[in-house]
Amino acid sequence: MTTILGYALTGSVFTLAALVNWWAVAAEHRRATVIAKPVTLLALIGFALVGGAGDHTAGRWLLLGLVLCLAGDVFLLGDSDGAFLGGLTSFLLGHLGYVGAFLTLGRPTPGWLAIGVLALVAAVVLIRRVPPAAHRDGGTFLAVAVVAYTLVIGAMVLTAWWTGQWLIGLGATTFMVSDSILARNKFVASRRHSNLAVMVTYHLGQLLIVLGVLRALI
Repeated sequence: MTTILGYALTGSVFTLAALVNWWAVAAEHRRATVIAKPVTLLALIGFALVGGAGDHTAGRWLLLGLVLCLAGDVFLLGDSDGAFLGGLTSFLLGHLGYVGAFLTLGRPTPGWLAIGVLALVAAVVLIRRVPPAAHRDGGTFLAVAVVAYTLVIGAMVLTAWWTGQWLIGLGATTFMVSDSILARNKFVASRRHSNLAVMVTYHLGQLLIVLGVLRALI
């Protein structure tokens, strides 16, 4: 009963905070975004803890990834180049945490890996103009950082599908879509409602990853 109540509480907070965050982004309501954005990830971390993530090695890797993503969320509340690089670094390390979780699950499924490869090909087509644009805006260092991040999230997607857990694979791919939209929005061309699309796909991706890992640990 305690676990059910824990799921209900953290799940409700996550859902409400995510909806508020989406509205705040669409309405460009800065104060609501600053509150709702970190609360959403905090609730998801609580959800994972209720699900027993802390009792398993893969779950602990997952929690590490979530905490680092939370740090990335906080960094990206700023508008400076330093804030962007802080967010980029936090999310890069967070993706490595997810890679650790997926590899620890130890269920290599080559057939599912093909889906990950297809997802990566689609992502490369989508963001092919990002590294040159990053180099133009921030020089070699920023371009290299963006490429490194892209490689790491690619590894995250491949290892996610390699687990054979479709929820994990779909979550990682959705997360990658979010990052791809964010990168194009920042470096190539900003489109209307693109920030909302970034947040919706980001939260859905994170939720699917958590649900997938918890399901795999049962």
